[in-house]
Amino acid sequence: MFALTGVLNYLIVVFLNAFTDLGHKIIIQNTIFKVYDSSEQIILTAIINAMILLPFILVFSPSGFLADRFAKHTIMKHSAAFAVVITLFITFSYYQGWFLFAFLMTFLLALQSAIYSPAKYGYIKELVGEKFITQGNGAVQAVTIVAILGGIIFYSAFFESMVADNFHTNEDILKEIAPLGWFLVFGSIIEWFLASKLPNKMLKLSYKKFDFKKYIKGDYLLKNLKITKRKPEIFEAILALSILWSISQVILAIFGEYAKSQLGVTNALVVQGVMALAGFGIVLGSVVVSIYSKYFINLGYIVLGAFGITIVVFIVPYTASMAINAFLFLLFGVFTAFIIVPLNAQIQYLAPSVHLGTILAGNNFIQNIFMFTFLSITTIFAYFGMDSEVLFYIMGFVGIYLIYLVYKRYSYMAVWAIFTFLFCIRYKVEYKGLENIPKNQAVLLLGNHVSWLDWLILQMPIKKRINFMMDKDIYNYKILTPVLKKGNVIPISSKSFKDSMIEASNRLKNSEIVALYPEGEISIDNNLSKFKSGYEKLDGGDDCLIVPYFIDGMFGSLFAKNKNNQHDSMLKRRVISVEFEKPILNNIKADELQKIIQKLKDKKD
Repeated sequence: MFALTGVLNYLIVVFLNAFTDLGHKIIIQNTIFKVYDSSEQIILTAIINAMILLPFILVFSPSGFLADRFAKHTIMKHSAAFAVVITLFITFSYYQGWFLFAFLMTFLLALQSAIYSPAKYGYIKELVGEKFITQGNGAVQAVTIVAILGGIIFYSAFFESMVADNFHTNEDILKEIAPLGWFLVFGSIIEWFLASKLPNKMLKLSYKKFDFKKYIKGDYLLKNLKITKRKPEIFEAILALSILWSISQVILAIFGEYAKSQLGVTNALVVQGVMALAGFGIVLGSVVVSIYSKYFINLGYIVLGAFGITIVVFIVPYTASMAINAFLFLLFGVFTAFIIVPLNAQIQYLAPSVHLGTILAGNNFIQNIFMFTFLSITTIFAYFGMDSEVLFYIMGFVGIYLIYLVYKRYSYMAVWAIFTFLFCIRYKVEYKGLENIPKNQAVLLLGNHVSWLDWLILQMPIKKRINFMMDKDIYNYKILTPVLKKGNVIPISSKSFKDSMIEASNRLKNSEIVALYPEGEISIDNNLSKFKSGYEKLDGGDDCLIVPYFIDGMFGSLFAKNKNNQHDSMLKRRVISVEFEKPILNNIKADELQKIIQKLKDKKD
């Protein structure tokens, strides 16, 4: 992916945009942290966060229109130029000690980001294509969080070193840290320069026109929300992201006051540093999800992430140590990445190109409506003196609802994600010939059988679920039956042979993938046993193709019948290779098929 033209340049632009936006926010937040206490601190922190969210709500329709109407790299270039002007005004306000003006300029800087955002995220799909869409989103999330992490540490460190203890007013603090404003300006200038060098990836010109009267009347809002809700899976993904970010916003808004009042921590750098570890966790989580989404968007991690963040939120109020809180925020970030990377990739993948900008703007709109509402509620609770600890528990219960929401749709994928993760701890699988498996056609997978985990090895790189045929005696184990039934396994035995063949044939006629093992049992000597001809009875229709495969490297492993007296090193992963041969017609005889797979085996030997 990084070899594609413009990718590295784009990621640097993304980094600088986040680094600059965050810099001003950190300066204002740290000023509030130094001057105010208790509920007043929570309220002002919530207001500053709300000012960042509000523009995404107000410019939902215009930002979506711009991202669909014009080339996305052009929107990014002009937005960066606008940021240069804004940061110059912000820097001037620092030198004058105008806290209220600097406070309000946060809104204008966020407005620039709101216009910029749909184009920035829509550009991912155009730049890297569907093949690298998950890796592209993972890279953007990782780079953004590195920018946030770096910005928090950079601006907080300079802030603490420049502000002496005898400064007690907003105006004095801003005048003291005023030189920091030039970092914001220089970052915006470099971002504008690099954005102007991004390649144009707009394949088809759009001739949409924007009617300001319809915007004021709310006609665009209703129309664009209908577009956003058109595909239930897209809307549910947006809803899940909205709940996640709402929880995150509240946690970040209240943790500073919680650390100060409950843990006695008054150093802004320490507090910001602990929260910044959530960003580092997002980087780690993004890398993990990208690795395990090498072949398709792995949606199973969404459920794992929802469980993880909910548990963390419930634990934080019981923790009196900043060191343990730091670890919890790190985990919170990892689990957050498990949700945001696959869901953002899924939204971009499912959204039609003609409405991509509108849907991404709708994503921003709904997310920010949620976050704004949650922050407003937080402000009200703080105003009436509610303890920050109680807010943690409330967010924990919101997390439980998030679990329910994602579990309904992605529970099946979560099981596969767990299996895949556990398997890859001990084994590294290399695939060859995956392009030989048609995506929208009936496929019969036939190959060797060397271990109890061959089914998992075959399924891992294939997004479409495989219908495995399994011995009925194993299928009927009480513990396994519910799981195997949910996994679309087809039981087979000598008595039910005909019915099993009919069921498998029907699934093939529905363009599904069916897999069985012609040897009929797991190999005990790593040689191919005589292939049985049962599969020849399958009738998958004229379009059905057979894809032969060979698995190498599992013989002698822990999950093989014959362990071959080998003991795998706990520190070294066993390398497995799987090769898929080119598709052949489904009328091939068993002995001919065995010769093809024997050739694949001989190549490995």
